[in-house]
Amino acid sequence: RQDPRDVLVNRWGVEVAQLPQGARIGTSSPRRAAQLKALRPDVETLPIRGNVDTRLRKMDQGDYDGIVLAAAGLLRLGLEARITQYLPPDLFVPAPGQGALAVEVRQDDEEVLDLVSAINHGPTRVAVTAERAFLEALGGGCQVPVGAYAQVDGDTLVLHAFLSAPEGTPSYRTKARGRASNPHEVALDAYQRLIEKGAGALLKAEA
Repeated sequence: RQDPRDVLVNRWGVEVAQLPQGARIGTSSPRRAAQLKALRPDVETLPIRGNVDTRLRKMDQGDYDGIVLAAAGLLRLGLEARITQYLPPDLFVPAPGQGALAVEVRQDDEEVLDLVSAINHGPTRVAVTAERAFLEALGGGCQVPVGAYAQVDGDTLVLHAFLSAPEGTPSYRTKARGRASNPHEVALDAYQRLIEKGAGALLKAEA
């Protein structure tokens, strides 16, 4: 798994807190837009399309003051020098599975399964399993902004989860901790904690 964080790139080279009032930030991710609004309600979020190079070019030519992207994309392209700020995952929760690479294999292809098992990274698999299980608990068709980021520390798994209305408020965050051997249990704990905080109303409204 490459760095799972989101990053801010902007023409002033400043962090989120120092962005000028009304700055125009490009992102087509409801999750990123909602969390950015939670940190800076005055910032204007605008949709943006295209690959990483296209988005950077649109910012450079003045269509946007800044953009929010996945760190993994910039790092894998050797564009880390463009990154202005790495957004802390506890405050700006990444998308489930962000930064991770997956290999899809036919279930009955034992030869290929044996080959790819050699490159399986255990902690990444556990973390992404928890993140995806949290998303599954919300419902496969969930359209509200959602983030989930898990880390394995020895035998312990910690999962940060985020859920909000599309406009950024209300928003709910939680952290669940449990056994790395049971990522589904940790995911369900995070889901139940958000429901207890009142997030269930968002899911009912979305349904």
